[in-house]
Amino acid sequence: MRCPRIDVDLDKIRHNTQTLVKRLDMRGIRVTAVTKAACGHPSIARAMLDGGATGLAEPRVSNVIRLRQAGMTCPVTLIRTPMLSQVDDIVQFCEASYNTELVVIRALAAAALRQDTVHGIILMVEMGDLREGIMPQFLADIARQVVDMPGVALQGIGANFGCLNGIAPTAEQMRALTALANDVERQCGPFLRTVSGGNSANLPWALEERATGRINDLRIGEAILLGVDPLTGDQIGGMFRDAFTLVAEVIETTTKSARPTVSSADHTLTEGRLTPNNSATTRIILAIGHQDTDAAGLSMPPGNDFIGATSDHLIIGTKDATLCVGSEMRFQMNYSALMRAMSAPDTQTNLCSDTPEPNTRDVHGSRDYLTLV
Repeated sequence: MRCPRIDVDLDKIRHNTQTLVKRLDMRGIRVTAVTKAACGHPSIARAMLDGGATGLAEPRVSNVIRLRQAGMTCPVTLIRTPMLSQVDDIVQFCEASYNTELVVIRALAAAALRQDTVHGIILMVEMGDLREGIMPQFLADIARQVVDMPGVALQGIGANFGCLNGIAPTAEQMRALTALANDVERQCGPFLRTVSGGNSANLPWALEERATGRINDLRIGEAILLGVDPLTGDQIGGMFRDAFTLVAEVIETTTKSARPTVSSADHTLTEGRLTPNNSATTRIILAIGHQDTDAAGLSMPPGNDFIGATSDHLIIGTKDATLCVGSEMRFQMNYSALMRAMSAPDTQTNLCSDTPEPNTRDVHGSRDYLTLV
């Protein structure tokens, strides 16, 4: 098969979704599956829906259009604050969107009136991540204005955690979000269908033995696709880490010095000084680089060590004597590497389903697991 490629096991994605849906359902929380790391790939989205996700979420309108063109009719919510230049497409292709700016909401309302429809609005509240969100003291006033605005309907509120600052939410913050939902209803009238408590980083909180309050939705992407807690990298018990595998082809294998013989990066190479070097290692070069993925986010197969990467080359030190030009190497990816690999235009996506038995061991050996029960 062609390289580079990503082998995608749809059964493992379906299993991971089912696992989280079942555990969160016992806590009164539904799963909205985030497909952005998969670039809105329709087959991956269907696997998530088959696993029990109640709808899909996307930050990019182009990915939503891809889903719709593939025949997806499920609810899709835009989770990045809409751009004014895209309001007509957002209203046409998304049932609802997360919002922070009144000027944008007014534009969505006007677009909805032009299309003779009503667009759902979920207001994002700033709860400590310091990314997007309305300051809590202004939430009720903005909610009142949305309620009075033709063309849109206030559907809920939400918050984000663990993205910009990598800090997990606290029980106190979740109680505060519940209180804000109650306050909005008390001041504005309509019942809030959605109180979204965040993303995959919220799973440890959501599954602890404590009251979850009004939180009834989580936007889950990384935990479904990679089976890990995004803040710690720990594997979630009962879930697969290897639903996605990046495959790259060897284009050179040779023995070279372990250190460069030019001591500086002088672009003319006319003044480079030789550096003493008495060691050597077997190095292989693969036809993949920074333009294709986040090289630092790849897990090296056993017996191989990461040396470096450039825009088009990945250089690895190896003890595997069987590797030769044309050989394939397989890598597991973190979330950053997955997003960039799925977005790379030269990387093929290969879908497979082999209905494996659940496996709670790390694909590269044993380690600690995050057990969610």
